[in-house]
Amino acid sequence: MAHIKARQALRAHATAISFSGHFNNRATPAMSVILGPLLQVVLIAIELYMWVIIVGIVLSWLVVFNVVNTSNKFVYMVGDFCHRATEPVLGPIRRILPNLGGLDISPLIFILGLMFVKGVIVELYRGLG
Repeated sequence: MAHIKARQALRAHATAISFSGHFNNRATPAMSVILGPLLQVVLIAIELYMWVIIVGIVLSWLVVFNVVNTSNKFVYMVGDFCHRATEPVLGPIRRILPNLGGLDISPLIFILGLMFVKGVIVELYRGLG
């Protein structure tokens, strides 16, 4: 009989806790202090990587149309950096996509994927607060 009353009291306490919002799958304040800035850093890194991809695309067009010359050391260094930073990600996407002739849409596909990931992270960030 005593354990039944204890069990009922425990259920009542658990119900009160769940309705009061203490354990409703929200991050604790200490966790949001760590996770909030971490998510912001991840968002900034994604944004910077998107800009590296865009700079690489524009620079490749400028080289193809002879607007800039890769014999210029700065242009070569920027182009080489963009290629080295993006090729490990864009290469596998290029292998999956069908051949569209001279049109390379792998950066577009990857940027759309990054935008999706950014949206998920923003929603996670909003869920913290």
